[in-house]
Amino acid sequence: MKYGSIAAGDKTTVNAAMEILKDGGNAFDAAVCAVFTSMTSEYTLTGACGGGVMLAYPKNREPIIFDFFVHTPENKLVNNLDFFRIAVDFGSASQFFHIGKGSVAVPGNTIGLLHIHSRLGSLPLSRILEPAIQTAKSGAIINNAHEYLFKILDPIFSHTKSGEVLFKPNGKLIKAGERFKNPDFADFLEQIIIEGSKFLYRGDLTDKIDDYMKDGGLLTREDLSNYKVIERTPLKTDFNGKTIITNPIPSSGGTLIAFVLKIMSQKFPGKNIDNRLLTLGMRLAQIAYSEVISANNRSNSMAKILSPRYFNRYINFFDSEISSGLSKEKPGTGSTTHLSIIDSKGNAASVTTTNGEGCGHIIPGTGIMMNNMLGEDDINPDGFHNWETTKRMSTMMSPTIVIGDSGPELVLGSGGSNRIRSAIKQVILNKFTNNMNLEEAIKAPRIHLEENIIHCEPGINTDKLNFPWSTIHHWHEKNLFFGGVNAVTPTNAFGDPRRSGYGLVD
Repeated sequence: MKYGSIAAGDKTTVNAAMEILKDGGNAFDAAVCAVFTSMTSEYTLTGACGGGVMLAYPKNREPIIFDFFVHTPENKLVNNLDFFRIAVDFGSASQFFHIGKGSVAVPGNTIGLLHIHSRLGSLPLSRILEPAIQTAKSGAIINNAHEYLFKILDPIFSHTKSGEVLFKPNGKLIKAGERFKNPDFADFLEQIIIEGSKFLYRGDLTDKIDDYMKDGGLLTREDLSNYKVIERTPLKTDFNGKTIITNPIPSSGGTLIAFVLKIMSQKFPGKNIDNRLLTLGMRLAQIAYSEVISANNRSNSMAKILSPRYFNRYINFFDSEISSGLSKEKPGTGSTTHLSIIDSKGNAASVTTTNGEGCGHIIPGTGIMMNNMLGEDDINPDGFHNWETTKRMSTMMSPTIVIGDSGPELVLGSGGSNRIRSAIKQVILNKFTNNMNLEEAIKAPRIHLEENIIHCEPGINTDKLNFPWSTIHHWHEKNLFFGGVNAVTPTNAFGDPRRSGYGLVD
């Protein structure tokens, strides 16, 4: 490997990152470039006014979680709030989403990425953003997954006249193989080079957003200027002689991944983990989540399940057929995208970002659709607009790195809401306990436990999954429902075909 290994949700995204590595940038330069590029090439999944998390592993230094996920606004009481439900047709069924200006949380993607560049980057910001600017101007060729997403999200993306102009340049939906251009976003990025995050969070654009959101929105100039990127110590756990580092509380996803892998490592050391054992592990995590969160009613309580007192109790009744205490998590859409990088020097970055489905409104002159995270069921468990004090919103994002004696051996993450953790667990188990190579580990059929329903992709042997507390839902093809794991090793890279992912080693 001369430059590095990269996997992401789109070929354009990956090529932009590799261009930066070839120009002498490190993994963090490449990751920042790639995410800004993905805001065009993967517009349906992420954006400058969304939120995300990066797990950074600088060679010979302590790893860092950069939390730049969305935050709740200070104000939640507005007359004539622009917040409403809209149906999205998935073909066999419809799903409802909440959009409008009242669904917009305080964004973190732009300030978070620029903060990471200032902390760990090596190339000038102008060079880092060059591929993203060029992509926005000349366009990104849309892949099959994003054609599908443009189609089903059309009621949201075409909610306003400016949306129709941007997403239907010829009066028709953009198809796979066609280019999606966003020249206004290129202008935004060029201004970011000049002013940095101040442009969005404390500058002229801040005033424009404040004015635009006054008609039915909650986001204000003060919310933007008060936003802070949070640096956290990653959660670490041992797994079959490896160290797994991932996203800590307030993300419950990373904690539940660590919980199940720790169970498997201690109870079945060196043993292949079949789907029966995996399902029981998912069931146990589901019950632990429900018990701890319900009893304490706050997300920080989730860390308790890894304490000896709780962990030993759960591992001792692993094989019990427990029928109570199911998690009441709501299935989300998984409108997220993930990027994994290892460079030739041994630096690694794992970053997940999202824009939700988008709120339906584009900030004039920027090409940026604001997020709709205040309207996402799965991260508003207490109901919409019911937070007591302004806070960082919870997320299932779980950028993860598996470390061996010589450093990072696997860098991975996934989109997919609460399927993120089941997808990541299965890839890790496939690779390190079931002895699959990276491509096999990602392409292998997956299962996901949702309350008492075991969702199974084609190829799953369900003979041993007939538990008295469960029913089985058979999927007829591999589907983006089961996540999109984009992962790299020091010698390989693979993007999940479920979401038209792409990997490159050079």
